[in-house]
Amino acid sequence: MPHAGYVYSGHIAAQAYLEIWKDGLPDVFVVIGPNHYGTSEWVSLSTVNFVTPLGAAQVDAELSKKLEGGLFEFNDEAQAGEHSIEVQVPFLQFLNREVRFVPVCMGAQDFETARDVGKKIGEAIRGRDAVVIASSDFSHYVSPDEARRKDMIAVERILENDPEGLYEEVVRRDISMCGYGPIMAMMCAVHSRSSKMLAYGHSGQVQKMRDVVAYCAIKIE
Repeated sequence: MPHAGYVYSGHIAAQAYLEIWKDGLPDVFVVIGPNHYGTSEWVSLSTVNFVTPLGAAQVDAELSKKLEGGLFEFNDEAQAGEHSIEVQVPFLQFLNREVRFVPVCMGAQDFETARDVGKKIGEAIRGRDAVVIASSDFSHYVSPDEARRKDMIAVERILENDPEGLYEEVVRRDISMCGYGPIMAMMCAVHSRSSKMLAYGHSGQVQKMRDVVAYCAIKIE
């Protein structure tokens, strides 16, 4: 899912949330987002429910506790000013006002960290009906043509369920997506049977601008 302002990326994210609605709502969501502001190099969990104009979204304390330890720590301060997870919450509440979720805010985004984060999430959700959401925008502040050219390379690695290949391409080609760590962690948490790109677009399609930020919605089952 993207996490920009709704006017720019909300219609892209909605395509993925529609797929969740059609599939049937899970018992719990795990939402993994990047830490944009460097407030923690660790992987931060939250003890605090997220409050929006739609009400309070309940953090699943039991599942959060299963994740604590190792790379994971409870750190409300690290999540306090971070938007990558909170912009997903109204979508979740629109699907179910009683939604329960676990916010996971990643500092380091190297492959080894993402692999370990994903493995631990996968173990924690085993036996539960869960959906794992990776929150990321794609290329930032480049031309639309450059954004699409680079982003489709990243998308191909995601669709092929190749998290390490995604990391190598991001580094090699300087792809300016901000949440490649959460995407890798999501892929490592689940066992892909099928995948599909649902939508792709950029901010220049909403408001005229030379350099754009790009967004993509991808479903992995």
